[in-house]
Amino acid sequence: MSGIGTGYDLSATTYSPDGKIFQTEYAQKAVDNSSTVIGLRCKDGVVLACEKLVLSKLLVEGSNRRIHNVDRHVGVAVAGLAPDGRMVANRAWDEASSYKRVYGEPIPGHVLCERVGSYVHMFNLYWSLRPYGATLLLATYDKNGPALYAVDPSGSSLRYFGTAVGKGRQAAKNEIEKLKLAEMSCREAVVEAVKILHKVHDEDGKKFELEVSWICDESNKQHQRVPAELLADAERQAKAALEDSDMDD
Repeated sequence: MSGIGTGYDLSATTYSPDGKIFQTEYAQKAVDNSSTVIGLRCKDGVVLACEKLVLSKLLVEGSNRRIHNVDRHVGVAVAGLAPDGRMVANRAWDEASSYKRVYGEPIPGHVLCERVGSYVHMFNLYWSLRPYGATLLLATYDKNGPALYAVDPSGSSLRYFGTAVGKGRQAAKNEIEKLKLAEMSCREAVVEAVKILHKVHDEDGKKFELEVSWICDESNKQHQRVPAELLADAERQAKAALEDSDMDD
């Protein structure tokens, strides 16, 4: 009975007999069922890319952003419930602002990741709160160089060379593992990220748009959206690669 959560999923403070916290697992499920988000750490920076389904023809392009600025040297991409992710991103902004005010310098990436992870974990400790249904990928570029981190609904904070979260995460991870990220520039990684998102998109017939940002030497070590012409060129290459693949099949 404990395996399906009966009686043990009413609070994030209750363990099941086999050591599970079902509320946290349900929050992770919200992330796993969301649109795919990937992060790639390259030799000169980090690229974040999100797939966003167009839910209505009336929706203005670019609405419901999933990539946010936290500081000049930090950006985040959200998978899962967008409003939950926005709240965590706002907390990250507060932490970065507070650190700079107290210490007079930008917050290091690993410090920000640990602070955000601790904040998210707090929502797994009290019966009156629910865990955030969002995972954040943090792209940073500090004095130690570029770095990519992930904070999941449990509050776990990990550092990656490349990762993917969301519905197409496993297929995306398989593609990321084939890349030589240590030898790849961010400009090249943008193209590869767009190709991966087009390849793993499994909502046949449903329109989607891409949101891509980077923080690298080319962007002067500041987090910003990739140039429109680069994104358009990457989409052209991704669609051409898909067509070639279909012809081979």
